[in-house]
Amino acid sequence: MPVRLKKLIGTVIIVALVVIYALVATTVATYRLAESAWYIHLMYFLFTGVLWVVPAMFVIRWMEQPPKSRQQ
Repeated sequence: MPVRLKKLIGTVIIVALVVIYALVATTVATYRLAESAWYIHLMYFLFTGVLWVVPAMFVIRWMEQPPKSRQQ
């Protein structure tokens, strides 16, 4: 796969990941943490704010792999 196409696909995946992840994390916080104390909210959003990096790291690692050479 060409490098430029790989980076385009990876960028679209990361943007979609961040948008979907933010919506899910906020929805969970709204329904589960509505009556919780402020420090519970702080810990939740610190944890979920860093957690999205894990799948993004795998996508970035895939994007940065050199293309496989074709041997004939």
